[in-house]
Amino acid sequence: MSTETNILLPTANVDIFVRDKETLEAARSLVDDWRFARVTVSVVEGDVQTAIQSYQEAKSPALVIIETNTTDDSFIKQLGTLSGYCHEGTNAVIIGPVNDVNLYRSLTAMGVSDYLVRPVPLQTLSEVIASALITKLGISGSRLIGVIGAKGGVGTSSLTQALAWGISEQLGQKTILMDAAGGWSTLSVGMGFEPLTNLHEAARAAANNDKDTLARMFFSASDKLSVLASGSDSMLETSVQPAAYEELVEYLMKSFPVVLVDLSAAIPSLKRAVLSIAHELVLVTTPTLTSLRAARTLMQEIKLIHGGDISNTDLIVNMEGLIPSKEVPKKDIAAALEMTPTVTVPFDPKIFVGAENEGKKLTSNKGGAEIIDRLLPVAQRVLSDNRSEDRSNESGGVIEQFLNKLVKKG
Repeated sequence: MSTETNILLPTANVDIFVRDKETLEAARSLVDDWRFARVTVSVVEGDVQTAIQSYQEAKSPALVIIETNTTDDSFIKQLGTLSGYCHEGTNAVIIGPVNDVNLYRSLTAMGVSDYLVRPVPLQTLSEVIASALITKLGISGSRLIGVIGAKGGVGTSSLTQALAWGISEQLGQKTILMDAAGGWSTLSVGMGFEPLTNLHEAARAAANNDKDTLARMFFSASDKLSVLASGSDSMLETSVQPAAYEELVEYLMKSFPVVLVDLSAAIPSLKRAVLSIAHELVLVTTPTLTSLRAARTLMQEIKLIHGGDISNTDLIVNMEGLIPSKEVPKKDIAAALEMTPTVTVPFDPKIFVGAENEGKKLTSNKGGAEIIDRLLPVAQRVLSDNRSEDRSNESGGVIEQFLNKLVKKG
């Protein structure tokens, strides 16, 4: 499972028309993949002709997968007919009988998303569908990093801000930093701005595709780092629903290669929503028994959300040396959590408290810069296969592009 597709996929419909028994079995098994919880997959024993008949009466989905026994001109003509019945946003994947490089190049040049050779195993099929859906939404080149604390007081917000500075300045990635805490957010103090909005207003602007209004809600911390300047929410009321916040995050991922969310003081439903869709999760704990017990419980819940897979989760042990005689040894931490800490950060209150009180960048002093350097491996791992931030501006889907190219060639 690749890093970029190891997320809860967006809501979408996928139709699969195949006859090969092994591919049929793989397609029907997609329901067991946790990433497909919001994807409606319709599996029909059929071919391109079956698809043509289906879309004469029903709207085509985001993605259609079609198996064919022939790859000659007659099949190309049938694809042309199919495109006439498909919605302009429909993408296509073709499953054929032979491994033909020239055929693959011809089909992809015409606009088909991918060409696979039957039988298609489950892992290949799920990865192709996941990649196609993410690419269609324009978020495949972006990365969402969620940072969560085992409990309060472990320094999650400070480390999230440190990560934001490191990713934007050290790695040169255009980044937006968000706090899901609503009125409980302390981000404005740490980053040195006055709250300009609340999460509800920001989510509403995203839902309305109001780019100008949303842009006015950003605080520019540097050329590469923007901050959603929220925090004016009521502290005793729920500021935004999880679905709306998720829509806001996905909207921002269309413009920012890196979206970093501080979950430390968020309500549980928002934490779960972000944990479900994040490409990378960062769990912050201290080396104390109470914090590690909470971290172990939280780790088990993260496993449940991700179907037992925590390969995209990093563990940061913060404040090492705060109370040396009461701290759990490193080897015991790894054994208890069944995970070796990715990073250990020493306790240095002057750095974080000083930077927060004065609203200064952590990189403004040597100690802060050293802490950011410690955190960079976390960011580098998830950004190692980050693609270009460029997005396609084409409004039509693959089927439409395919038909247009056929017309031009005719």
